Formats: sequence, structure tokens, C-alpha cells
Amino acid sequence: MPPAPAHVRLTGVTKTFTRGRNGSRVVALDDVSLEVAKGEVFGVIGHSGAGKSTLIRLINGLESPTSGQVHVGDQEITALAERDRRAVRRDIGMIFQQFNLFRSRTVAGNVAYPLKVAGVDRRERDRRVARLLDFVGLLDRAHDHPEQLSGGQKQRVGIARALATEPSLLLADEATSALDPRTTAEVLALLGRVNHEMGVTIVLITHELDVIRAVADRVAVMEGGRIAETGTVYDVFAHPRTTAAADFVRGALRDRPSAETLERLRRTHSGRIVTVAVRDRTGFQTALATTFLAHNVAADIIFGGISELQERAVGSLTFELTGPAGGIDAALAALRADGVDVTEENA
Repeated sequence: MPPAPAHVRLTGVTKTFTRGRNGSRVVALDDVSLEVAKGEVFGVIGHSGAGKSTLIRLINGLESPTSGQVHVGDQEITALAERDRRAVRRDIGMIFQQFNLFRSRTVAGNVAYPLKVAGVDRRERDRRVARLLDFVGLLDRAHDHPEQLSGGQKQRVGIARALATEPSLLLADEATSALDPRTTAEVLALLGRVNHEMGVTIVLITHELDVIRAVADRVAVMEGGRIAETGTVYDVFAHPRTTAAADFVRGALRDRPSAETLERLRRTHSGRIVTVAVRDRTGFQTALATTFLAHNVAADIIFGGISELQERAVGSLTFELTGPAGGIDAALAALRADGVDVTEENA
């Protein structure tokens, strides 16, 4: 099957701002290039100040790049006048961290608002509002006001409102940051339905790797206004190539011992300590045990964790190895020759 066409494409995008009385130059994005395929859920992750919010404002045409090009579908929005950009934005839905609902309007009134602005007639507005509120599970709350809703319900209203104009692209800017873990899971499941049942392309901006892990197909890791790493969620989790990605993965999986934990493990275990990245391969743990046994090495698991991601195993196991030094060296060499990522932790 040929790859899906790009729905969003940034090419060599740089964005600078001038700040303060002295006119100092701040680089928010530095030569960023990425593609989001039509119909996928694409995550963009990074710490505060990494450039995520600027990136999303460029995609919806609220900002113009200092240099480079931004395409949404067939349109290069960087080349459009503001009036023409508004037409492109009608095909882009947006959901926010703080919901941004009108307190003076009912739930139904909030969802209907973008349709009213777009000039959709009353009968069609009512039809779409009812359908969307049913989709997000809030049809029975149509006449309530936002202050009567929980945070998760408010975000579901925000999702329904973002979908009212039937966009093909949905941008989510830290959409779950204000929610508790259970409600976050419910909202992410709803976004998954939006993607699968409606075919909407979704770009998720977040600083939480668990959000990416739950729903995204691919992810870009941002650091200092640049794209540090891009790949499938599994590849970035299982085989991070950059320090920025490795730091996020370590925090999400919690499968590798911290520096403090390593110190404790070194004090309580006299053998050689190694951490082995789990490979998504049938019988991998049995193969590990067989390799150690073949070289007369005893291997005890003293830390680690294995999770499932995109229906594949990911994680690592930390062992204390005891036995003849030559046997341990030979076992580790055999594992590395088989492509296994092995880190010695006794330094």
C-alpha cells in the first residue's frame, strides 16, 4: 500500500521573535521540517519552551514563519493573504488545555457557535450539534452551562465544538494537561474514535509522553526549537537515538534505574549489573536465559519493566550477573552480536 499523502508539511521553517526594549532576537523554531500523513495521529512532544506552541500556531496560520514553508493539504498557507488563510482554517479544528468555552452559552450553544459564525442555517446547526453531542456522550447535557460540567466533560464539549465544521485536521494543544489520569484516558480514547471513525488527521502537542504512547502513530521530539528525533512511537520508545528522546522515554516507562537507584543496587549487589533493552521478538527472554546459562552465568533480575506499545513489547531488564568473568564477557558479547542493546551499570 502506498504511503498516505502529507496532510501537513513544514519545510525549513524558522520563526524568530523580537522581545524586550532592546529588541533581542528569540529563535522559537530553528529550521524545522516534518510531515504529517493524512489520517494519522501525530504527536509533538517537548518540554516548555521547546517550540511546540509556536509550531501549532504556524500550522493553523495564526503565525507566519520568518523563513520556510508551511503546507496544509494542497495549500501553502505561508503564501496566502489573511482572508484566504481564514478559508484554510475552516478545515482545521482546535482544542485547548483550558477548554475555552463560553460560560454564557449552553453546551449546545458552544458547539453551535462556529457553525453560526460560518453562516450554517439553524436546522443544519441543530442536526450537527445533536449528532456531535451524542458522539461525545453529552447529548443529555445539551442545555447545561459549562460550570455544571466536570473538566473531562468540558473537554468533550471542546472536541465536539472543534468538529462542528467537519474539519479534516484537528490540532490539540496540551488538551489533557488539566485533567486527571482517568479523565485523560477517556479523552484520549475519544480522540482515537475521532481519528478512526471520522478519518480526521490529528496533531497532538504535549509534554506528556503517556499521551503520545496512548494514541499517536508517530511522534516528533522537540528540543530548543528543533526537531531532535522523529519516528514511529514504538521506534522512539524502544530505540531513542537522542538524549532528548531518551529522557522522555525514561520518564514514561520507568524501566531503567535512576542514578540514585543504581547507587543503591551497587551497594546491595556485588555482581556485575547490566541493563538489557527488551526486543520485540518471540522467546526473547528465553533466549537471554539460554545465553547466560550457556556461559555458566547466573542472572537475577533486580530492576526493570516491560510494557506493550502498539501491540509490541518495549522496556528493559536490569540483571545482576555472577559467574566467571570470562563467561560474563562472552555472554554479553554474544548478546551484542545478536543486536541486543546491553548497558553495563557498574561504572
